[in-house]
Amino acid sequence: MSPGPEAPIFIIGTERSGSNLLRLILNAHSRITVPHPPHFMRFLEPLAASYGDLTVEHNRRALVDDALGLLARHIHPWPHPIDAERVVATAGPSLFEVVAAVYDQYRTAEGKARWGCKSTFMVEHVDEVARVFPDARFVWLVRDPQDVASSAKRAVFGPCHPYRMARLWRAEQERALAALVHRGPDAVHRLRYEDLVARPEEELRTLCAFLGEGFEPAMLAHHTSPAARRTASLSESWRRAGDPIGTGRVGAHRTGLSPRERLLVDKVTAPLKERLGYPVDPRSPYAPDPSPSSVVLRSALLRSRVEYRSMRQDENHRLRLARDAYVRWLRLKSLARRTEPTARASVPTT
Repeated sequence: MSPGPEAPIFIIGTERSGSNLLRLILNAHSRITVPHPPHFMRFLEPLAASYGDLTVEHNRRALVDDALGLLARHIHPWPHPIDAERVVATAGPSLFEVVAAVYDQYRTAEGKARWGCKSTFMVEHVDEVARVFPDARFVWLVRDPQDVASSAKRAVFGPCHPYRMARLWRAEQERALAALVHRGPDAVHRLRYEDLVARPEEELRTLCAFLGEGFEPAMLAHHTSPAARRTASLSESWRRAGDPIGTGRVGAHRTGLSPRERLLVDKVTAPLKERLGYPVDPRSPYAPDPSPSSVVLRSALLRSRVEYRSMRQDENHRLRLARDAYVRWLRLKSLARRTEPTARASVPTT
C-alpha cells in the first residue's frame, strides 16, 4: 500500500544509531524536509495533562507558547520562524497535533511536500501518530548496541554509561519491534545502519520505495548540503554529519569500549541483539552486573568529561544549557498548574 502524498516520516529507534545521517539523507530529497528535532514530545508529553482541555483555545495557546519557547532554545536552531497564532488556529486538540502543526509550517517554509521527524523518542508514540496520520511511515533505524554505547560514551546526548545505554537500547528496540509486528512492513521499515553505510544506494532505493518516493542521487551527496555543514559545526557529537556515507564507524566499540563493557552490553541486549542480526559474545551471560553505586559514580565521571569537552568545543553548548534550564522551568510551571484547582477549592466561599 502506498502512503498518502503528504504522509509524514518518523525515524524511530535509539539515539547514536546514525539518525542524523539518515535525517540529512532524507532532507536532501526534493520532496522531503527533516529539520533537526527539538524533541517536543520527549520534553512536553510528561507535562501535557497540566494544560487541561486543549479544545479550549486558552489552554492550547499556553501549550503552543511553551513549545515555541522550547524551539527558541533549540540546540540546532531552525532557519524559519514559526507563527504561534497560526499553530493555535490550525492545531488539533492534542500535544502531538500541536507538534504536527509546527512541523507543517516548517515544511511550507521549505517548499517541500512532506515533513519528517528525526526524534527517535517517537518510538514511544507510534500509536498516537498513527491515529492522527494513518498513512505515516516509520523508519526503524537499528545499529549494533555496542557501537551505540561506544558513541554515547563520548556524546552529550543520552546516557554515557554503556550499561545504562544498553538498557535504553533494549527497551526502545523492543518498542520498535512491537510496532513492526503490530503495524506490519507497510508502515514500519527496519533499516540497519551497517547495511545503509555498506550499500547506500541499494538501501536508499528500497527505503524510497517504502516511502512511495523516487530515489534521487542527491541523497548520496547529503554531506555537501549547507544543512550538513551547519550540523557538523555545532557539536563534536555531530562532527561526522559533514562526511560522506562510509563504513568508518562500524565496529567503533573495539576501541571505544573496554572488554568488560562489551560483555555488559551483550549481556543486557541479548537475545534481541541476535534477533536483529548481531553476534553476541558467548561469555556475556557470565559477566557480573555492576553495582548501582559504581554505575552512578562512573556515569558522573563520564558525564563530567563530556560536559567539559562540550564547553570547550561545541558552538551550541550554551543553548543546550539554556534548553535544559527552560525544561526545568516548564516542569515547575506544570506543577503550579496542577495545584491551582486545589488552591482555589481551599478558598472559603461566601
